[in-house]
Amino acid sequence: MAAAQPLLIGLLLLWSAYGKFKAPDQADRTALPTLVGESRAEPVYRTVATVEALLALALLLPPSWPVEAFAAVALSVGFTGFLIYSKVVVPEASCGCLKASAKPVGYRAIGRALLLLATAGLATTAAAGWWSAGAGLLVLVVEAAAFAMLSAELDRYWLLPLRRFRIRLSHPYAGTASSTTPLVATQRRVILSPAYRAVDGMLSSDIHDYWDDEDWRFVSYAARYDGRRATAVFAVPHQDSTPSAIRVAVVEETTGLTLYRPTVLATA
Repeated sequence: MAAAQPLLIGLLLLWSAYGKFKAPDQADRTALPTLVGESRAEPVYRTVATVEALLALALLLPPSWPVEAFAAVALSVGFTGFLIYSKVVVPEASCGCLKASAKPVGYRAIGRALLLLATAGLATTAAAGWWSAGAGLLVLVVEAAAFAMLSAELDRYWLLPLRRFRIRLSHPYAGTASSTTPLVATQRRVILSPAYRAVDGMLSSDIHDYWDDEDWRFVSYAARYDGRRATAVFAVPHQDSTPSAIRVAVVEETTGLTLYRPTVLATA
């Protein structure tokens, strides 16, 4: 297992270096401008990519030297420290690790760096090159899957399709169909009606209560009429959607007597 690690580390570093060389302007989205200054951010970014590429080639090509694994440990420690710094000091900064991405540094990115550090630490105990690892190479499949799960940059390749598949299986809206008119739809009809304009100046609250009775929905608002506390009750027909079909009456709160009921409602 230890001997197999340089293969995975080398491939990850090559991928990381390729992403940095391909989009060097990504440095401006990371915490590098804050850490080293805006003018030096991109050169430092390119330098890190060069170091990654050289170390990756050293890990992938024979001969195998212990110093290569220790260099990978040092680089992993640097990655982890930089990501923690980014998370704490510049929380809106992106990782800039593997490819161009605007996503801020998250715990998954830090976990990925720690996993890289763990694999590099394991590689320091190897006594042979990865080409001699034999069956130990099989463990790289599990480790590569772990790296993929911790890489937000790869979510669109596996996580989003998995979520879509789960939605197709679970039918999250099954059984939620309803023939009841949503209250917000009724409220919009009321506000756009001539009846509402006729009593708008009397209203002193939003919708206070509502109930359905056969073909009508009744909606009440707190109101005041000639200084008296009152309730404005709108009658909204379920079947007739025209604004002029809505009626309103203002009733006294204590006695229930009708104080005002416009009979002719302007439609303009």
